[in-house]
Amino acid sequence: MNKNQVKGALKDIAGKVQEKVGKLVGSKEQQVKGLGKQISGKAEKTYGDAKEVVKDAKKVIKDGIKHF
Repeated sequence: MNKNQVKGALKDIAGKVQEKVGKLVGSKEQQVKGLGKQISGKAEKTYGDAKEVVKDAKKVIKDGIKHF
């Protein structure tokens, strides 16, 4: 797990909390901000996931070359 995956997951959670609090207090602004954080968090986590895939692919290629 890399830092983008962690930061993204935390932003997503924080956004969910902010959205729920906004609903509780009747603040559409806070709800929208919470949704925005969730979107941002999911995007960052997806970026982190992609970085991991590339890292794993490099390792597979490197290992394959060693055995060639």
